[in-house]
Amino acid sequence: MKGWFQRAAVPVLLLFVLFTMASCAVNPVTGRTELMLISESEELALGSRAYADSIWSSIGGGGEYDDPALKAYLSAIVRDIQRASHRPGLPVTFAIQNSSVPNAWALPGHVVITRGLLVGLESEAEFAFVMGHEIGHVSARHTARQLTYRTLQAAGLALAGAALSGRDYGEGALAMGAVGSELLLLRFSRADELEADHLGVEYMAALGYDPAEAVAAHRNLERTVSRYMESLGKSPRERGVFEDLLSTHPRTSVRIEEISRMAESVAYGGRREDPTGRERFRDMTRAIRETHRVYREGYDRAVAAFSRGEVRAAETLVDGAIAADPGQPPFYVLKGYIRLRREDYAGAERLFARALDIDPAYQPAYRGRGTLHYLMGDYGGAVSILERAVEIFPGDVSARYYLGMSLYELRSYGRAAANLSRFASARPRDPAVHYYLGSSYEHTGELGAAYTEYLIQLKVAPSTPEGRLAAARAAALKPMVEGPPSRPAP
Repeated sequence: MKGWFQRAAVPVLLLFVLFTMASCAVNPVTGRTELMLISESEELALGSRAYADSIWSSIGGGGEYDDPALKAYLSAIVRDIQRASHRPGLPVTFAIQNSSVPNAWALPGHVVITRGLLVGLESEAEFAFVMGHEIGHVSARHTARQLTYRTLQAAGLALAGAALSGRDYGEGALAMGAVGSELLLLRFSRADELEADHLGVEYMAALGYDPAEAVAAHRNLERTVSRYMESLGKSPRERGVFEDLLSTHPRTSVRIEEISRMAESVAYGGRREDPTGRERFRDMTRAIRETHRVYREGYDRAVAAFSRGEVRAAETLVDGAIAADPGQPPFYVLKGYIRLRREDYAGAERLFARALDIDPAYQPAYRGRGTLHYLMGDYGGAVSILERAVEIFPGDVSARYYLGMSLYELRSYGRAAANLSRFASARPRDPAVHYYLGSSYEHTGELGAAYTEYLIQLKVAPSTPEGRLAAARAAALKPMVEGPPSRPAP
């Protein structure tokens, strides 16, 4: 009993310290005092760290859509909304994500709408509502609140487990800092979504937009999602698919009637000459609508065909997209991967280079070009290219894999392990990576970690060449890691 009490005392004390350190912040929207582990500066720092991964992570494309005039026009509206919000002093950047997936999302300091959703809206007022909704999440500190609760829950579970098992609780405490890259995986509650809707209506009305346009925005969101789902051959009623596609912005529980009541109850903050801004919005978005049509009819279908192994059909479709709009880097990268599949390395190199000529910061072109150099055996060249890829998009696990394998071939085992471990965490069932990760650890003298990876390799794919190598190395390391077998008592 005394031993359990001693083990439990330190974790309980640490939890007490956590609660003591947590500030009781006043929510800027509700005015209520809330437990908050995350300060505003920490909130912004987390948003900044997560933004690079978030803007590049998307089904069917990523990165920022390049149209400076359109961005300037929409950014001005977003800044007006931010000034009308409950946290007007908070910095905010705006971007159009180059993705056909209809979505919008926000991180502290950043708000984003996809190309796929933007072209589904019909007025400035609708856009103002959608952006007001996203800024509302940040204004009400929904992300910070969820991270606080998740952190306390994780810490409590980890420390309680330590108390019961007698194990070290340091890992549980350290893990509390590892939340930045998961911000977009947080799902808001129904109450948070309704509050963000109310704030979106309030903010747009404060700027003189017709709040009834919030209802039109939601209807257009549902219509755009339905069309996108149909383009994938999916039914909009397939809830699981819908939530996977829009995991950052689940809105199926919000009813049109609730938004209508909000719109009827809110007061205008001063009327505009045109409270919808429909004509100007249509004029400013005309070019992106045409570009989106090319993506939808050519590029998106080419990506789907390529993923099914229909290489010839994919190339025909992407050739049509290039002919219709030759200024889009994703089109050349996709065709580069098609050439890579056919082992036309010279053709692939030209296509990846063409994408970078158009946009020198287009990350998938670096990933493709680095992969190409790895396959050609130019490991030094691959490393220099792929390092640029992960600098732009740190969470790109495919780039991490080829960077790690290139470093492995160059016998830079420590750096190889750092990158291969990122890939292995994301793709734990890969049939080969655990052997190479184990070998990297073994070369750097981390025998326990090496032994663990070899054993994982044997569970995942024991009969592959990597599996057989892992079996031999695990057998060699077992006495050193586990010690000699104990002798039976005489």
